[in-house]
Parts: sequence; C-alpha cells; structure tokens
Amino acid sequence: MFALENAHIAVIGLGYVGLPLAIEFGKHYPVAAFDINEQRIAELNDGWDRTREVAPAQFAGSTGVLFTPEVQDLKKCNVYIVTVPSPIDEHRRPDFAPLLAASETIGKVLKANDIVIYESTVYPGATEEECVPVLERASGLSFNNDFYVGYSPERINPGDKGRTLVSITKVTSGSTPEVADFVDSLYGSIITAGTHKASSIKVAEAAKVIENTQRDLNIALINELAKIFARIGIDTEEVLLAAGTKWNFQPFRPGLVGGHCIGVDPYYLTHKAQAVGYNPEVILSGRRINDDMGRFIAGQLVKAMVRSRVQVCDASVLVMGLTFKENCPDLRNTRVVDVVEELKEYGVNVSIYDPWVSPSEAKSVYGVDVLETLEPDSFDGIILAVAHSQFREMGVDAVRALGRKQHVLYDLKYVFPSSTTDLRL
Repeated sequence: MFALENAHIAVIGLGYVGLPLAIEFGKHYPVAAFDINEQRIAELNDGWDRTREVAPAQFAGSTGVLFTPEVQDLKKCNVYIVTVPSPIDEHRRPDFAPLLAASETIGKVLKANDIVIYESTVYPGATEEECVPVLERASGLSFNNDFYVGYSPERINPGDKGRTLVSITKVTSGSTPEVADFVDSLYGSIITAGTHKASSIKVAEAAKVIENTQRDLNIALINELAKIFARIGIDTEEVLLAAGTKWNFQPFRPGLVGGHCIGVDPYYLTHKAQAVGYNPEVILSGRRINDDMGRFIAGQLVKAMVRSRVQVCDASVLVMGLTFKENCPDLRNTRVVDVVEELKEYGVNVSIYDPWVSPSEAKSVYGVDVLETLEPDSFDGIILAVAHSQFREMGVDAVRALGRKQHVLYDLKYVFPSSTTDLRL
C-alpha cells in the first residue's frame, strides 16, 4: 500500500524546520513546500532564506521542490509533513492554533491512503487527540481506515552548521505498524545518521518533549548555582571548570533560556501532567528559576553600577544581542527582552544592538528599536547578552570603547576573560 517510489510529499510550514526538510526531500522526491506567508514564498522562489538555515546554493540542488502558497498545489501529494510552530499562550498553556489550522488545510485535500506526519512538539497524545479529529472532520475520512498518521519530532538546532538535519538521528512512529515502517523508511532515505522507530506515536511525542525538559532543568540548576555563587562572591565559570575535570560532570552554563523549544516545551508536558491529575513540581520549579533570570541579571547590573558610582536613573545601557541564541536571527521567545524591560523599571535608557536581527521584525514583535551603528563613549553599562561571533571578533577593547570613562561591562556568555570584564553570570 505504501511505497517510497510513489511518495509525493507536501511540507506544511517553511520555517527553521520545514525549509531544510523540504530542500532535503526535494533531492529525492517531488515536494510541494507550502506556507501561508506569500512574502516568504516569493523569497524562497528567489533562492533566499531569511532564517539563514539554507544557503542559496542549496536551493539549486533541490529541483523537485515547488514553493507555493496555494492549497490546490497540495492535491497531488500523498504524504503531508506538518512543521508549523507549537507555541504557548500568554498564560503558558499550549497554543494549538497553528497545528489545527495546518490540519484543517490538509483535511481539505486529504485522500484515501494518504499519510499525515507531524513534526511539531506536543505533549504525549496530542497528535491523536487534537489533530486527528480535525483531519477527520475536514476530510470526511476515517482515521486508520481511510488515512493514517505518523509523528517524527523535529530536532533542528537553529544556527548550528555542524549538526544539520541529515546528521541528527530521527525518531519516527506511525499509527499502524505498516505506517510506522513507511515513515521510518521515508526519513531513513534522507537521514544519514539513521532513525529510531518508536513503538507508538505517544512514545515519540514524549521522547521529544522530555529532550528539552531535561535540558531546561539542567540549566535551571546551573542558574540557581550562579545566584548562590554571586552571593558568596565566587566566579561561576571557575567553579564549573573545576567541577568539569570529573569525567561525568555535565558542561551546562547559566543564562537566559528562551527560543521556540527549551523555554516552551516543558509547559506542554506540565499541561498534560496536570490534565491527568499530577502536579509536576520539579519541572515547574525549574521553569520558575529560568523565567526569573531576566530580573536577576538586570538587578546584578544595577548593583554593580551603584558600586561603581554610576548613576542608575537615566543611565544609558547597551544590550548586545537580542536573539535567543548566538549566530541566529531567531527572535522567538527571546528572554533578552526580560532584561530590557526590567532595566526600564529602574529608569534606565536601554539601547539594543544585534547585527543578526531585522530592525523591523524586532519592532513589530517586541516593540523595541535596534541600533544599526554604535558610537564610542556612549554607555554607562554594557551587557553582552548573546555570544554572536561578531561580538567576539570585536574584542574586549572595542566593546569597552563603547562605554563612557566610568561604566560596567556585564558578560553573560563568557565571551571574554573574566579579568577583562566587571561582571559575569
């Protein structure tokens, strides 16, 4: 029933996850790469990816890809892969709107024996509980009789040019054993690192959501240690380097925890846990610690400025970096904005500089202005919030030159040696 040679793939959602997937599948299969953002489609047809995940030369190698905003172009497909975001709302609850909208779109063109594969991060059970009913209603077809579903969680690491899509093991699953075999073979045809076939969709969903929950908790521990060591008066990195000489010590570092995964995914798991009657104390405790880091960092800078006799009210502070991680233009759920907003509460005038960010996007998403140039001798405080390579290449003397004669340099990311900075996380 399911044969790789007959696969005609649709990729729904062309962000950091969907575009590389469409490009890779396009080397082997006909692919309809669909997105509702017509400007994004126009850019991709011109061979330009604003996320910088796919280089212009890579577009030429995927001749089987049709970039389209038209639903009718999906009708010829028989495998639909959903790669839309799965965010949380203002109350930190799962927001299924993008997933349900994508499911509704697919349902309009779904045919007998088609397969829908979801890659978006969700809690265990969400694919079958939330998405499948939409597919059934929109298509009039019956799940596991007329159409089938798979789940293969994305593992894209934005900005990472070493660990790319094909070099990361892919977890796969399907709603029947036959579908599971097909989904595993489909991804196995492009993933050189190999695949891991889970026994069920729920297992695959759970595997994904705990990957980032585990990382979130590990960072929360180090963030809590950083707060303790700040009170004791010792350098956190020195402690971590010393502890790291033991073979089984894990090399996590303190910092702001944002982005579309680590700062979001644990809330999907805790939502489901609470729905089945369990209060997840450890996970939510870790989330509280990490969500509080913006306030802590702003407070640390202000205290250091006071100690240095720098007037805080109406002071000018430069925040270097706005994205959620280094060498990446992704602004989703960046927690740098927490630092910015907290500093404003102290009466500080905050300027932001990030060469990776579109000023118009920063304005529309967060309502902040981003400097395009920097003037020396302008700031009373400087926070190195993101370790972009451009900042490292500037060198500490050039960064220091941006500050006034009396200023505080706070290096959150250990970009420069401790002896050259005033404050580190």
